[in-house]
Amino acid sequence: MTTMTREASLIVQMSGVALSDAIRSKQVSCVEVMGAYLDHIGIHNASVNAIVALADRDLLVRRAAERDAQLARGQWLGPLHGFPQAIKDLDDAAGFPTSMGSPIFKGQVAASDTLYVERMKRAGCVVIGKTNTPEFGLGSQTYNAVYGTTRNAYDPSKAAGGSSGGAAVALALRMQAVADGSDHAGSLRNPAAFNNVFGLRPSFGRVPGVTGDVFSPSLTVMGPMARSVPDLAMLLSVQAGYDPRAPLSLDSDPELFRHPLARDFRGTRVAWLGDFDGAIPFEPGVLALCERALHAFESTGCIVEHVRPDWPMEEVWQNWLVLRSWRIAAWLKDCYADPTKRRQLKPEALWEIERGLKLTATEVTDALNARSAWHARMQDFMQTYEFVLLPSAQVFPFDAATHWPREVAGVSMDTYHRWMEVAIPITMCGSPSLNVPAGFNPQGLPTGLQIVGRLRDEWGCLQLADAYDQATRWVKRCPSPLLRSKMMEISDECRHMPGANVHFEVDRGRSD
Repeated sequence: MTTMTREASLIVQMSGVALSDAIRSKQVSCVEVMGAYLDHIGIHNASVNAIVALADRDLLVRRAAERDAQLARGQWLGPLHGFPQAIKDLDDAAGFPTSMGSPIFKGQVAASDTLYVERMKRAGCVVIGKTNTPEFGLGSQTYNAVYGTTRNAYDPSKAAGGSSGGAAVALALRMQAVADGSDHAGSLRNPAAFNNVFGLRPSFGRVPGVTGDVFSPSLTVMGPMARSVPDLAMLLSVQAGYDPRAPLSLDSDPELFRHPLARDFRGTRVAWLGDFDGAIPFEPGVLALCERALHAFESTGCIVEHVRPDWPMEEVWQNWLVLRSWRIAAWLKDCYADPTKRRQLKPEALWEIERGLKLTATEVTDALNARSAWHARMQDFMQTYEFVLLPSAQVFPFDAATHWPREVAGVSMDTYHRWMEVAIPITMCGSPSLNVPAGFNPQGLPTGLQIVGRLRDEWGCLQLADAYDQATRWVKRCPSPLLRSKMMEISDECRHMPGANVHFEVDRGRSD
């Protein structure tokens, strides 16, 4: 087994912002950083299968040395200079395979970079491999026939969530300083909740993407994941910004996300949606932890009210089903049309494609119009409430051998993604949503909740998330049991999960 020096261990414990500063000031070299992360991956990745398609070590060390040579010439590329980075395996990184978790595309090597990967490389990162994802990103459980199952950072017998499951686990176990991901139905929010990290689903256009028709807004967005809110903002500052190849991308200056996050939240009105008055089922314990976390928001000065917009959630769900199947059928119809490839598609993909191919133009248009109506209702609601809070997941991490929960709180799940219904109202309204950790159940399994902001107000979400993190410090206080050693002091409270009696003290930036 690979072993690590104390210095190398300290490197992987650094926050992304601290690591960036240390590299720029030459306190550590890019070669040292690369070696520390590769050693750490060597120790932890085999037990969780988060990073896949890892490149040759000698090649990666040479690329890190090139970054050191650039620094020696006074050429600092940006905040990710020298960062070892694994890219979600739904997106292209030149020279690396993009399998999308499907045997159909196994061994397919990308010739170029996805737009946001291009930006991350321009900011200095060194791509080392990919992070695992479900087949075609379908479902919030990261397993596939190409690389296998990714396991939870807090209990490897449990699911990692998804579809950015590999990214979340790699973050939680310090195998990456920051991580990229994408989100259609919770894929940046659910795995972040399952692994006690932060994940931001931005508004459409904040992080530009170029896939298929660039003139139609998608339900899918790309965004950042991190172990701290400043790290999340740092990566968003790299990913965001206008690009003419994505004509609907937002043209505001991404430098905003590098500003100080401090803000006075006294008097800010926040709505807690809970379970939408019983419309969405939750595993026992999830809502209780999220409701306990509301005290932390109140400690920042927010006024939290238990209220929800008057709208039938089943209608939102049914219209989303139409739009999702329509999009997936358009994307995967060529695979479906080929009998050999069709046999290699997982059942959930076949279900989506076959539903999508049966849809009429009128049905799709009706669903789009219904989505617009829901968006308008939420924007009206958020004139009163600057932020909305709701859980990020309906269940705790479950058995990693289970493809998806068939039942939640005694309610049968009628589709493979119904157990993630709580993510859909936010996907459909278009607002940014940021998962923050909400604590642990008695078995030591994490959950999280969503901070939802007004349209395009990622900055507000980041500010509130940072204030909440100052009050709770879940990531800092409660790292994965797989990481606990003499070099990582863990409080007795976190040794004995779930930390039920947390006293929030925002002025001291910690909790006792």
